[in-house]
Amino acid sequence: MPQDPNSGRRQFLNYILGGGSLTFLASIFYPVLKFLTPPAANDAAVTAVDAGKSDDFPNDSGKIIKFGSKPALVIRDKAGEFKAFIAVCSHLDCTVQYLAKDRVIWCACHNGKYDLNGINISGPPPRPLLPLKVNIQQGTIFISKEA
Repeated sequence: MPQDPNSGRRQFLNYILGGGSLTFLASIFYPVLKFLTPPAANDAAVTAVDAGKSDDFPNDSGKIIKFGSKPALVIRDKAGEFKAFIAVCSHLDCTVQYLAKDRVIWCACHNGKYDLNGINISGPPPRPLLPLKVNIQQGTIFISKEA
């Protein structure tokens, strides 16, 4: 059988067109895949945060403030003692809040409850809240991670 004199050129063109097609598809799908995969989030390195003046917290109240990239809950109980926690529920990372009428820390997502020491007492939360250290200097409340 005689070989076609154009088969070498035809095969070369097939390689060029196939490679060009793969490059075209990659240029379309690569940006889509990069868009769909979220970037790795770095946690802000925060050692201490000014939570405000102690006079701004009446007894039996709570306030959510920003602590790096997470919320923090600062509570002043009936006796006037301050406590602070990372305000992220240990169940599904919902933000918790202080319910003064029940004197509990409450997660609205699945009705999880913690006592005023951050210990889980009811609902689905598997672990206690992460406590923060509270320092009061000249009437200003500073919260920091416990060492």
